[in-house]
Amino acid sequence: MHNSIQHDHRSSKATFWLILTTVFWGGSFIFNKIGFREIPPVTFLFYRFALATLLMGVLCLPRLKRFNRRTFRTGLIVGLALAATNLSFVLGVSGTSVSRAGFLNNLFVLLIPLLCFAFWRERLDRLSAVGLVLALAGLWLLARGGVDGFNKGDLLSTLCALFIALHIISVSKLLRDEDIYLLSFVQFATVTVVGGTLDLLFPSPPLSVTWVSIGSLIYCAIFPTVICFTLQNTYQRYTTPTKAGLIYTMDPVWSMLGGTLLLGERLTTEEWTGCALIFAAVVLPLSVKRLRERQLGLDYRAEGAAAD
Repeated sequence: MHNSIQHDHRSSKATFWLILTTVFWGGSFIFNKIGFREIPPVTFLFYRFALATLLMGVLCLPRLKRFNRRTFRTGLIVGLALAATNLSFVLGVSGTSVSRAGFLNNLFVLLIPLLCFAFWRERLDRLSAVGLVLALAGLWLLARGGVDGFNKGDLLSTLCALFIALHIISVSKLLRDEDIYLLSFVQFATVTVVGGTLDLLFPSPPLSVTWVSIGSLIYCAIFPTVICFTLQNTYQRYTTPTKAGLIYTMDPVWSMLGGTLLLGERLTTEEWTGCALIFAAVVLPLSVKRLRERQLGLDYRAEGAAAD
């Protein structure tokens, strides 16, 4: 009984903190969009991760004695996937509305089982297949409903979902017993180097920034980067992957609300329908899987519970 209560408490605590990460991630769409008004997307990416690397480096000072070649190699590989994710993210958000970008990015939930089936022949269940069909219908409606159709920003946001899936898979396949904080530090540093290199190769005009864009940059470096990575790596182990996936589907909801209320974005009826279908494509399969888990009494990951 005591263990059951303790596990329920951990699961509830994990749920709270993971929901908070979705708020921060949803906010990143808004603040990136605001920052891009004065700072070009790739330059914004470079400064964001340079600051995040500095902050994570300070957090990692007591852990540096654990740093080894394997941590560096693993961090570099998954860091390149993270760099592709964030590069496609900033370029996508800069070219479309944050509402559309949020729902398109969330397609990563469906792409993970599809990629696992394609490369490792892991079973693709019927629920995921139904979700893919719904998602394709949603993409078709988004293409019809937008002023510019399915534009370059939408394409890059969809590509971002692919890179998010690849990053998650690479972490799950490569991560063993490395220190999560040190691994995050190497990942952030890798994105910084990639962003800085691209910024040097394709220099932007001299910047004239205000405190609004500086504040946006600070927010994106601290909350959806350093804090979200730390919270996710700390608490996701205390819940099931399905429940975590359901929680993360809240990301585009926050970005849509922010885009509507703060940026004044407006979607057509077809765009709303397309976003709703994409949202349903992700939520419905996860909801059915989650219902099955609850029937089996699975509210937390046994390995996570045992790890504390």
